Amino acid sequence: MSSATAERTQAARLPDGDVIAVLLSQHARIRDLFETVRNTRGERRKEAFDELRALLAVHEVAEEVVVRPVAKDSAGEREAAARDDEEAEAAKVLKRLEGMDVDSAEFTALFAEFERAVGDHADHEEAEEFPALMRDCTEERRKAMGERLRAIERLAPTHPHPKAAGKPAALVLTGPFAAMMDKVRDAVGH
Repeated sequence: MSSATAERTQAARLPDGDVIAVLLSQHARIRDLFETVRNTRGERRKEAFDELRALLAVHEVAEEVVVRPVAKDSAGEREAAARDDEEAEAAKVLKRLEGMDVDSAEFTALFAEFERAVGDHADHEEAEEFPALMRDCTEERRKAMGERLRAIERLAPTHPHPKAAGKPAALVLTGPFAAMMDKVRDAVGH
């Protein structure tokens, strides 16, 4: 599995705003949040889990809207379908996690499984989709894709939890993962 440090290093080598750089940075942040959830308890764990859920919702919708249509052409339909299938499976596991006490042994065990699946998914994207995008898309196209992805990313609050009352952008991304994804899709007009 890639590391957050390796992803940040790779992102820094790409032009500012490149879609792959944005995605690598998101992957690094996702890995950081997994580590925080894994290594904390109580309210801090719940906050990190909520932030992870929000980032995953925005990240997956952004990939669905911005990356996957291009990846179907560059990496192939089969590759794009495999990534979509992985995301669908991860969403099912996340739904189960949402209903659990974050400090329970059951949550910890299922969360470890979820972390492995999401990490494997990111590794597949980095090994299959990203090289195809680099090969088949001009720098200008990747930057335009990156701008769209960043616009979607701005919808995510940094800490979506009940303290978000009175902050409309934060409220968009509270609640179950599926609802968050629907709200992000609606916000981007997809």
